[in-house]
Amino acid sequence: MTNEIDYHVGKRLRRRRRLLGLTQQSLGEMVGIRFQQIQKYECGANRISAARLFELSEALSVPIQYFYEGLSDQRENLQDAPEFIAPDVLSKKETMDLVRAYYSMAEGPRKHLLDLAKSLQNDPTKLDPSKLGLRLVAP
Repeated sequence: MTNEIDYHVGKRLRRRRRLLGLTQQSLGEMVGIRFQQIQKYECGANRISAARLFELSEALSVPIQYFYEGLSDQRENLQDAPEFIAPDVLSKKETMDLVRAYYSMAEGPRKHLLDLAKSLQNDPTKLDPSKLGLRLVAP
């Protein structure tokens, strides 16, 4: 029987695998197991043994404690955070694609994109393109 710790460790496994751009198949091959087992680990259906966790940490180039980071603070943060972000948002493909694209840009465009996102978050109806270094082009 698995619990919330198994689920947390699985989510951290998925997050790191996706961040590195690995498939479940390729990660499974790196540690000598089938991709179905990686699926079960990532959704928390199966527990990861200490030996397997060590192999996964080596394959993903992270220390073992990476898988446990944030576990003790998880409950406190959910109650105290004024702006709640879903815990699984970083494990979504869309998020990882956005992060990769963002960091592939030069610093200037990244700053403009961040300013744009913040302005849209606050009030999308008051978006002033001139403040963001954008200009409107007539069709």
